[in-house]
Amino acid sequence: MIFKGSGVALVTPFNEDMSINFSAIEDLIDFHLANKTDALVLCGSTGESSSMSTDEKLSVLEFCLNKVNGKIPVIIGAGSNNTNDAISFSKTVASMGASAILSVCPYYNKPSQLGLKTHFESIANSVDIPIILYNVPSRTGVNIAPQTVFELSKIPNIVAIKECNFSQVAKIKRLCGDNIDIYSGNDEEVVPMLSLGAVGVISVLANILPLETHNMCENFFENNIVDSRNSQLRYIPLIESLFSESNPVPVKEALNLIGKNVGQCRSPLSHLAPENFSKLRHTLDEYGFNTI
Repeated sequence: MIFKGSGVALVTPFNEDMSINFSAIEDLIDFHLANKTDALVLCGSTGESSSMSTDEKLSVLEFCLNKVNGKIPVIIGAGSNNTNDAISFSKTVASMGASAILSVCPYYNKPSQLGLKTHFESIANSVDIPIILYNVPSRTGVNIAPQTVFELSKIPNIVAIKECNFSQVAKIKRLCGDNIDIYSGNDEEVVPMLSLGAVGVISVLANILPLETHNMCENFFENNIVDSRNSQLRYIPLIESLFSESNPVPVKEALNLIGKNVGQCRSPLSHLAPENFSKLRHTLDEYGFNTI
């Protein structure tokens, strides 16, 4: 198991000139280490990997590995819709010491299930590093079917899946058993997925509520089911605010509002619409944050 509990889908902070703000990354890591985050997941959807260069992503990984110094796993998004590029990048981050890679379902190309299987097999055969499959049909336009997950789970270093299609979680668990760990990819479905055998979440919410997201999982694992469920229900309005527009626009605005200074998103993402910004600030105030 790579980690159990709450892995934060970490934002990538930018300066005003849109260069990477490493000072802000350091502050975020300190924040997460102090609040029991169980793993860092870098350069995924929330980390704006699609608008970062390869060198930038590698520089973020190197910085985080040095800062974390083995305290918790450091996972990095290494997927691509170009299989050869995914292999090359995966090899590089494996050599740098990443704990695991998050490999997203190829987007735009719209491969068949056979194409998906071949793609992930090729990546897995090129590295020894653990691989978390990332199934997010709303972004990629393609779904990794449970039967395909089952076939891929036979490969030793394909050990987990970040699943955003809740409707197939039960079937994946039934087919794969303990051969693959399931992480929730949706903050509003953490406890339902845990009840079906998931081992944690890769979370956007954890960017602003790391301890609370960790505790939601920990309470479930310790059979404090009512407390875990109540946490899930309590944070639904906040989660909705964090997804009022395309992730990570709202969560970066939220972090800025609570004083974390992560900057804005890179183009083509833009500022949060005024009405959504106002609702986000109001929601944060309702949850007791001291917004600026």
